[in-house]
Amino acid sequence: MYLVPVAGSRDFLVTSGSTMAAAEIARQMTEGARNLSLSGHVGFDGMPDQLVNKSVCQGFCFNILCVGETGLGKSTLMDTLFNTRFEGDPSPHNQPGVHIKSSSYELQESSVRLKLSIVNSVGFGDQINKEESYKSLVEFIDAQFEAYLQEELKIKRTLHNYHDSRIHACLYFIAPTGHSLKSLDLVTMKKLDSKVNIIPIIAKADSISKNELQKFKIKIMSELVSNGVQIYQFPTDDETVAEINGTMNAHLPFAVVGSTEEIKIGNKMMKARQYPWGTVQVENENHCDFVKLREMLIRVNMEDLREQTHTRHYELYRRCKLEEMGFKDTDPDNKPFSLQETYEAKRNEFLGELQKKEEEMRQMFVMRVKEKESELKEAEKELHDKFDRLKKLHQDEKKKLEDKKKSLDDEINAFKQRKTAAELLQSQAQQSGSQQTLKREKERKNSGFL
Repeated sequence: MYLVPVAGSRDFLVTSGSTMAAAEIARQMTEGARNLSLSGHVGFDGMPDQLVNKSVCQGFCFNILCVGETGLGKSTLMDTLFNTRFEGDPSPHNQPGVHIKSSSYELQESSVRLKLSIVNSVGFGDQINKEESYKSLVEFIDAQFEAYLQEELKIKRTLHNYHDSRIHACLYFIAPTGHSLKSLDLVTMKKLDSKVNIIPIIAKADSISKNELQKFKIKIMSELVSNGVQIYQFPTDDETVAEINGTMNAHLPFAVVGSTEEIKIGNKMMKARQYPWGTVQVENENHCDFVKLREMLIRVNMEDLREQTHTRHYELYRRCKLEEMGFKDTDPDNKPFSLQETYEAKRNEFLGELQKKEEEMRQMFVMRVKEKESELKEAEKELHDKFDRLKKLHQDEKKKLEDKKKSLDDEINAFKQRKTAAELLQSQAQQSGSQQTLKREKERKNSGFL
């Protein structure tokens, strides 16, 4: 039995026969079906305009990390790029280490609002030992990734109004030595290339000649390639910007000059630097690559830098973090892995480890209690022995004192007896003396009468 649609109706005919016969009937019935076409404008082609309006209302954010030695003109270039004067004091050269200074600004151009964050590496390259100069930069970038990841993992997420502090572009300032990159530059860019979009620029490019500058650019790119440093390449997959981006990729690294001073050249006021030998115009492409940098960084590829930060660098960080936590996409049998199962497995593993550690701690506690009890018993035994010794010593001393007291009492009694006997003898002597005196006086008297 087969259901065959009836042309021009929503009904079906019930028929029987072979599969080929049913297919033929269905083909014949559908040959007369009408093809519907839109009779008017529907309007879903306005979705790009809706996205633009929504994005303009929400505003945009862009975060730039400026890395380079102190004195290369990082702050001046930022002021020149955005045609404003950002607040900030000059960085000293006596910093004990590299620390990060972040500043946020609200800019508006026409009806578009931009929340710009400029992150500066204060003290970079000023130390004698520069081995760990890159660590502060890596830790700061990872901290921004971690903050975004924690926001994503929340139960109640507010990503629509979350201030994205992830670094979208890293302008790496290279000193205009004209020779080659420093070891510090290569090591730092190698550590950062998997975490941020690096755009190398030669700072204060007006300090070397054009021939030296061109050779310096070739030398820099050669060293970057030979050391495996991945810098940001302007995208060429979009036909609208493929030609200009392809051309600009050949100009990397950009040799720039920054200045906030305006000098009147002809009938126009232009940003320039005045020297005794002449004037360097910042916005003159024959003098430096400042215009190329501004066009590529802000006007043409700002959204691509934001997208690359999210889809490449942040995703790499997120994947590594989740893999460290034990989460995987597939199991050993190459089957899809359930996040709930992974969570339960990790939870059970954690509880098992926690229980194991708790048991180890309990056993350790019991063992330490036993050891302490043994020590206390030993101490108690020693105290009892000491007490017995002291008690015996006390008894011996007491017995000696009693014997000495007895001997003293005997001596006192003997002394008293001797004293009594002496007093008795003295009294008898006195009595006998007085009697003799009376007898002599009596005899004297008697002789006087005679």
